[in-house]
Amino acid sequence: MCFMKNLTLRIDEDILAKARQIASEHTTSVNALIREYLSDLVRQKSRQEIARKELSELCRESTAMIGNRTWTRDELHDR
Repeated sequence: MCFMKNLTLRIDEDILAKARQIASEHTTSVNALIREYLSDLVRQKSRQEIARKELSELCRESTAMIGNRTWTRDELHDR
């Protein structure tokens, strides 16, 4: 079961007026916009953390061999 908590925000009047206009254009409320934004932010952060963990695990498990460097920085940037 998911319980909702209330949150009180202080926001500039002009920003709130514009947010209300945007919410109205999307037939929703400012509350719903903020709730959706925060949910998306948390989901994105979770996906990033999972991707970092998977990449780290792939690096640990990799058997790839890297040969000796046969070039210098100057050679790479020589034009």
